[in-house]
Formats: sequence, C-alpha cells, structure tokens
Amino acid sequence: MDINNKIATRQSYGNKIVELGKENENIVVLDADLATATKTELFKKEFPNRFFDMGIAEQDMMSTAAGMASYGKIPYASTFAVFAAGRAYDQIRNSICYPNLNVKICATHAGITVGEDGATHQMLEDISMMRTLPNMTVMSVSDDIETKWAVEAILKINGPVYLRLGRLAVPVIYDENQKFEIGKGIQIGNGNDATVIATGLMVQQAILASDELKQKGINIRVVDMHTIKPIDRELIVKCAKETKRIITIEDHSIIGGLGTAVCEVLAEEYPCKVTRLGMKDTFGKSGKAEKLLEYYRFG
Repeated sequence: MDINNKIATRQSYGNKIVELGKENENIVVLDADLATATKTELFKKEFPNRFFDMGIAEQDMMSTAAGMASYGKIPYASTFAVFAAGRAYDQIRNSICYPNLNVKICATHAGITVGEDGATHQMLEDISMMRTLPNMTVMSVSDDIETKWAVEAILKINGPVYLRLGRLAVPVIYDENQKFEIGKGIQIGNGNDATVIATGLMVQQAILASDELKQKGINIRVVDMHTIKPIDRELIVKCAKETKRIITIEDHSIIGGLGTAVCEVLAEEYPCKVTRLGMKDTFGKSGKAEKLLEYYRFG
C-alpha cells in the first residue's frame, strides 16, 4: 500500500467513466446538481450531449435513468449516497430493480468521511438498503485502481448496480496485476491468527492494523470484500475454517451491512466467533474526516 499516493474513489470514478465513454456510445451520465463533487463534470466536458444534469431531483433522475435503460442506453446515475439510496429509494426499488433495468448507481460521499457536512449527509445505511433489493448488485471499493476495475466491470453485467464511493482521498493499495472479479473478495496476506474482512476505505485501516499487529507477533489476514452482494461465501467460509476468528469492519452501520452479510453466511455454513466493527446504531457527527475516524475508533 502506497500511503503517499492518495486519490479519492470519486475522482477515480470520474476519470474512468470518461475513458469508457470513448469506447461505448451507449453510456450516458446523469447527475443531480453535484457534478463537481461527484466528478461527473469530467464526462460532461468530454460528452456534453450524453450528460444530463437533473437538478436537485434525485427521484426524477432515477426514473429517467430507468427510462433510458429501457431504450438500450447504459445510464450511470450519480449523486451523494444519502440522496441516491435514501431520497430515491422508491424509484430505485420500483422503477429500476423491479423491472431489472441496466442502471448503474454510482453514489459518492458515503459514510462518515463526508466530514463537516454532518450526520444528515453521512450515509450509514445504504449498503443495508441496497442489498435487500432483488436484482441489485452492491459494491464498495477501496482505492483508485479497484474503483476503475469496478466501474468497467459493472458495464459488462446486465442489471442494476449500486457502487459505493467515498469523498476522502485514500492510499493506492493495488497494482494493475491484481485479479478483480465481481463477487470474489481479495485476500491480502496469509495470517492464521484472525481474519479481518473489510470493505471500502476500511480496507486501508485493516492493512495498517495488520502491519502493526505483525510487529507484536500477531498475524492476521485481510480480506477486501468489495462486493457485498453477491458476497463471496466460499472465501468467508475458507477464512473462518483456517483462522477460527472473524472481524468485520465497515464505514457503515453494523446493522444490515458487511458484518451482517458475513454473519448470515457463517450462521448457515460454518458458525464461529464474529466481531463486527462499524457504526453501532448511531448517526455520525460533524467534524474533519480524520477526527471522525479516530472518534469512532476506525483509525
């Protein structure tokens, strides 16, 4: 992990969607008056006729994206996660997921690292909400390279996708040779004392913790569970059998998120001790992202 090379996953998304737009004319991008923040402005500059600013009307944006998908376009719809998953839930459920339309919802500014925008904008329930929807693929990416892989990979599957992106610049973890596949987690290291299953920006925190614990003679492995649905059941069970102890960590409520998804798998296939780290049935607070990570004991 290169801690000196940091880039926000929302920036990586903006860069990659421009690249894909050059290759596929059916890609269209919709935004809800936040193109500068979500980085879809990059696509707007390159393809102004394929970019649609829907204004502060997220429900309308999702319904419009559904209509475009029904005519063969491939919409990437973007806004903050709190507005995408929260404000437009009904339209996502009934207009996108129920008819199983090919809409890619790329939601930025998820979790507490939205920072000073405070609890109203710190979306901590989106993974839970989105993974319960039939037909929906749910992903949460950890760095620049993985984001680019994901933005391209979701183009190749036909159906709704919720891609969770962050505001904060994060270290680059992977190199271009890392294998990436939707629905398959990435194991980092082979420690046998415990497994830490992380998602999103918590992957970097898990790696840092692993390095620190190694100096104390404790060897843990980290799993980057970038796909929450469909989740990598095989890898979860493998790690549980080999390390006996599972810890999950997420920038999200522990109710219904990654930790819950992992526990569902293990309850059915290989019961073992699981510790869930994340937001414990609480809203966030206003403050600098780094301070919030420290306050909630993520950093």
